[in-house]
Amino acid sequence: MELEKIRQYINKKTGALEDLPFGPDALVFKVLKKMFALVAWGETPLRITLKCDPHRAEMLRIQYKAVQPGYYMNKQHWNTITLDGSIDESEILSWIDHSYDLVV
Repeated sequence: MELEKIRQYINKKTGALEDLPFGPDALVFKVLKKMFALVAWGETPLRITLKCDPHRAEMLRIQYKAVQPGYYMNKQHWNTITLDGSIDESEILSWIDHSYDLVV
């Protein structure tokens, strides 16, 4: 999944805003002034960190090798997903939706 596709998808969400509060290497997406996605856009492959229900977060880590506890985040509530093509794009988009919904 490419950065521009992620940006376009997220920016269509009501109230979603892009920010660079941690410097130029981490693109942050917020809604209601709270972060729901962080993209390490300079990484190859791309990585996205998303908020997740704790039980679901653990299940996804078991199911997918590319899903790890949130990098530099609360490991219980955040997952970092390596976008290496091993996970279907529709799954990743649904996880973005879940993260957004948790914050809203």
